[in-house]
Amino acid sequence: MTAKKQKKEFFSELDVLLRALDRFFNPDNLPISESRYTGRNFYNEMLAVRDVILRILSILENVIPENKKNAFWFQKFAEQKFLTDRKRDRFRENLYQQDSPEKSVFFLYDSFINLKVLIHDLLVSEKISYNAYRNFGELIVREIRENKLFDPFRKDIDPEYDSIDNRDISAVVRSIKDRNSRRIASGIFLYLFRFLRYLSHMEVTSHLSVSLNCSYLILVLLRSETRELKGYLDEIISASRSKSLSNVLESISFQFSMEIKRVYEQELWDILTLGTSSQIRGRIENSYGILFNTTEQCIVQLARHFSTGLEGEKIFPSFETKLEQSLKLREDIFVLYRLFRIFEENFEDQERRATLFASIRGYMLYFESFTFRLLRYEDYEDFARFFDGFLDIAPDYLYDDKADKILQKCNRFSIFLKTTLNLVSQRSELVKRPLDKARAEETLRQFLPEDFEI
Repeated sequence: MTAKKQKKEFFSELDVLLRALDRFFNPDNLPISESRYTGRNFYNEMLAVRDVILRILSILENVIPENKKNAFWFQKFAEQKFLTDRKRDRFRENLYQQDSPEKSVFFLYDSFINLKVLIHDLLVSEKISYNAYRNFGELIVREIRENKLFDPFRKDIDPEYDSIDNRDISAVVRSIKDRNSRRIASGIFLYLFRFLRYLSHMEVTSHLSVSLNCSYLILVLLRSETRELKGYLDEIISASRSKSLSNVLESISFQFSMEIKRVYEQELWDILTLGTSSQIRGRIENSYGILFNTTEQCIVQLARHFSTGLEGEKIFPSFETKLEQSLKLREDIFVLYRLFRIFEENFEDQERRATLFASIRGYMLYFESFTFRLLRYEDYEDFARFFDGFLDIAPDYLYDDKADKILQKCNRFSIFLKTTLNLVSQRSELVKRPLDKARAEETLRQFLPEDFEI
């Protein structure tokens, strides 16, 4: 990546994180269970804010030349040690005027250095009240909004960052002859490509707290942005004279409303209270996958309304069709069902019991990482509840008085899996596509003990 392109990426990420910080201090955007905010401890939320502040400072230190940065710190030192009050006033006035892009950069840098010190001292108490969270948020929001160069909300559409970043989609928009339809399509595509830009700045595979918390705040930002998109779609649908376009937009609105519930009421619900970074990373990665796939699906769906022969794989190299998603979901549920049936059938063999228990756990961890995002909203809770309980079972429980209860739970879950498998198989895209049992059995063998015959 060239230095110029790297700098552009830094500024794009900075824009996203500043937006995310602003939206994070509206508690209605947070996926938390307590509606009575006044009694809540916002310590975990403020830890996340601290990490985002640190990332913003890191970005600014990367874009500010070293000699300029050294000069700034010398001026700060001189201001505190040597300047009179009058000269100090002039120094600050010169900075606060922001009459050049460079001064806006240093104005933001200076603000976030001060915010870093404040939040560090706040976090010492480990008890952050709603008022402290809210008032600190007002300080951050003010510093962001008063910056002439970096206020991300100064324009509804910023041509520096907001664009339809795909040649095929741009060609589709240009081909629309009706001016009103072209305007509508452009507006929706800009929203959707903005979502992809936000998602591109998430590091979903990292276990570092700074990366996880930055990704979490970006997801909070997307909760706010998807609400805006839904409101925009509702306005267009109510005013539209095209029934076919309204149907497409209603479908997009419905898809987002369902997936938003999946992400914010299930995957991210109270995520900051989870015990380990691996659990948090898994939930964030699932949320990323859900929103990324939904956004790409909706871009392709809208584009096909205006250009019916367009293929999703041509627009996005990694595009996963609904058929591919359904095929994977059905196959993975089938393998999970077979593992539980084998476990139940061999439960009386105590040696087999332990090895098959380990096999199931291994596959469940795979399923949780790669298949949970494909579950529908109404199925997720039952899967998540059982997985949480089963993965917490200690191997010793298989041989004490809890063993029979474990077997009963497995039996009930097997019945649930069979029912779910039948429902998935009835989806329109799967009705004429039978399950590839040979392929599924091959996957099953990979998780079973080597000496096990099926």
